[in-house]
Amino acid sequence: MKLIAVVLSWNGREDTLRCLESLRGVETVCVDNGSEDGSADAVAERFPEILLLRNAENLGYAAGNNAGIRRALERGADWIWLVNNDVVVEPAAAAGLEAAAGERPDAGVLACKVFFAEPPDRLWYAGGRFNLLLGYSGRQDGYDEPDDARFDRPRDVERATGAAMAVSRAAIERAGLLDEDLFAYVEDVEWCLRIRLSGFAVVFAPEARVRHRVSASTGGAGSPASLYYDTRNTLVVCERYRPLPAGLTALRRAVVVGAHLAQAAGGPGRREAVRAVLEARRDFRRGRLGRWGA
Repeated sequence: MKLIAVVLSWNGREDTLRCLESLRGVETVCVDNGSEDGSADAVAERFPEILLLRNAENLGYAAGNNAGIRRALERGADWIWLVNNDVVVEPAAAAGLEAAAGERPDAGVLACKVFFAEPPDRLWYAGGRFNLLLGYSGRQDGYDEPDDARFDRPRDVERATGAAMAVSRAAIERAGLLDEDLFAYVEDVEWCLRIRLSGFAVVFAPEARVRHRVSASTGGAGSPASLYYDTRNTLVVCERYRPLPAGLTALRRAVVVGAHLAQAAGGPGRREAVRAVLEARRDFRRGRLGRWGA
């Protein structure tokens, strides 16, 4: 099994360097997504052995990662390991992925066990689901809980997290790459849905352990950018994969937008956050996808 990691970097120089340092020994492609803080030059200087791709602008999570995935496939990867630049990989994580791939030849996606960077003993992801009928992911399994025996066994899950997930060449060849129209957020959910519909399993691999500084690249889960993309893309994915009659469609849209408005109103920068959710609803209705404001 040839595993190649793809790390997407955008304005997070120190995060990127820490991430790449943790991946020493794993063949890696680093995609600089139009950063403006010297990240690309720092990577080139410290890690000359790494293939560095420089995008002229921020292409988003999906398109940025797709550029790296294509190069990893050209290099003969059997599995591509997407790792956010705000993630630190534990030493045995790659071996954990290889073991899981060997045990589950039907897997198209392997989901890592993800801990918060701080506090380091609390889980962030140990499995996840997505309710297409309601447009709701629910709390991730293990979220903010200590690691224990409940999360030590591989099992099928509905979705991985794009912070740290491995995808097989076979799954990509059958299901395609990440959906670049989504730009950022929910694209990992959409990809897992598409890969599962193509006949592959999404498998939680508990020995592949990483630590994540959550949403560092977009200002946090309650930031206007996060709320915008999560609102718009949740609506897109729900209606693409679980169409409903007109009345129920309107109700689901109201539930999705209302839930995000409640989140926006309860956090800092409420006015900007609420405006972002309303813009997401408007852009969804107009079929305007891609980068916010482009």
